[in-house]
Amino acid sequence: LEGGSKDVYEAMQRWHNRSLGHRLYDAFTVAGLRVEAIEPGRLLCSFMVPPRLTSSASNRMHGGAVASLVDLVGSAVIFTGGSPVTGVSLDITVSYLGAAHANEEIEVEARVLGIGDKTGCVTVEVRRKDTGQVLAHGRHTKYLANVSSKL
Repeated sequence: LEGGSKDVYEAMQRWHNRSLGHRLYDAFTVAGLRVEAIEPGRLLCSFMVPPRLTSSASNRMHGGAVASLVDLVGSAVIFTGGSPVTGVSLDITVSYLGAAHANEEIEVEARVLGIGDKTGCVTVEVRRKDTGQVLAHGRHTKYLANVSSKL
């Protein structure tokens, strides 16, 4: 990773260790996710679909696991757009166009559409690594204001 990309990568690592590193669910769903490229406004990851995330009947990746990847990678790409925080989700949508199978390698590419004073919006595309066929398309809107909870 070159120049500013290294700083973004290190910020993402700190966020991951602080936010996700100790949650069983996140470790279960995204263990093995690899960062392939980081650029301003773009993050590309690859992932070998483990059998634990597929249906035993059809051997297809669960939609919830795909949505988790959209959420996680969509949150992480916010850093590449210059935001110091990943915020909280306001809206997340996923359109399922196909399904990955166990032991198939997929790519998850997120791009920043825009970051404002209080919100940011990204798109996330999940596709087969070997053919580029789009399997899912997500859109993720985040509230980015640095506000403490009153709970």
